Amino acid sequence: MMPLRRRRLPGLGRAVLALAVAACALGVSAESFPDKPVRMIVAFPAGGGTDIVARVIAERLTSLWGQQVIVDNRGGAGGVIGTEIAARAAPDGYTIFLATLGNLSINPHLYPMNVDPLKDLAPVSNVVQVNFVLVANPGLPAKNVKGLIALARNKPDQITFSSSGVGGAPHLAGELFNDMAGVKLAHIPYKGSGPSFNDLLGNQVSLTFDSLVQALPYVKAGKLRALAVLAGSRSPLLPDVPTLSEAGVPGYDFANWFGLVAPAGTPPERIRKLSADVHQVLDQPAVRKQLAGMGAVPAATTPEQFGELIRAESRKWGKIIKEQNIRAP
Repeated sequence: MMPLRRRRLPGLGRAVLALAVAACALGVSAESFPDKPVRMIVAFPAGGGTDIVARVIAERLTSLWGQQVIVDNRGGAGGVIGTEIAARAAPDGYTIFLATLGNLSINPHLYPMNVDPLKDLAPVSNVVQVNFVLVANPGLPAKNVKGLIALARNKPDQITFSSSGVGGAPHLAGELFNDMAGVKLAHIPYKGSGPSFNDLLGNQVSLTFDSLVQALPYVKAGKLRALAVLAGSRSPLLPDVPTLSEAGVPGYDFANWFGLVAPAGTPPERIRKLSADVHQVLDQPAVRKQLAGMGAVPAATTPEQFGELIRAESRKWGKIIKEQNIRAP
């Protein structure tokens, strides 16, 4: 019997070795991904709506992975700087980018970018749809949208609105208002929503069109006046505030979104894991409640669905930018 046992043991050893090699080939390392800190780029300074949402998601992913997710704010050039840094990062899944409608679908039509977001970034998942609101400094004489329109028609280019930068969603929301209301508000761009709101609060500018995530605390504190929400329906967070369509600009409807992308070339299995884990985070009742309380509606998608959204929005806004002759400075 001993010779038979000797013949079987080497065969068993070879089988175990083969299984180990196969497991490595199939990517057991992917199961342990991430095994070091992950960087989440935000293309705006700290304190803006994108940054606030990023920190909520980063905190939950940190808990899920047991690895720190570090929010890396890279503001400037209307979000172009952060977008280019994200696109040029190593495609290994350890750099992800919480991008906006402006970063991915608008800026390429306005700026001479060194990357193409449609080609150089891989969709992971949409994260939230963000409700926007038109807010004014209390010093503005107009108390409602009709009053604002009347004031702006009497003072063309004298009523100012701030934004996070040329070509960002707040800027285009304001330009859409100009076009549909038949007025000419003067645009004052900043390097992010945080600086934009600082000057709005300081009465250096009169208005902004920006996310409820950013604006709601100031509205509740009485530091800013909400004139209208920009979506087609009212927000449950501001039930007494009319939509712009109700308030005097029929047909106006605008919303932003924030979604996760990674550098193109990131392994598909890591894209799938990132997407699945973001979905898991957004399915947590506490997260959904926290985001909804800010005016951000969880909106997870597959990578393929998010890619189609990015492309569709690019076609839409490219047409509007061309027709309205909107230009970066």
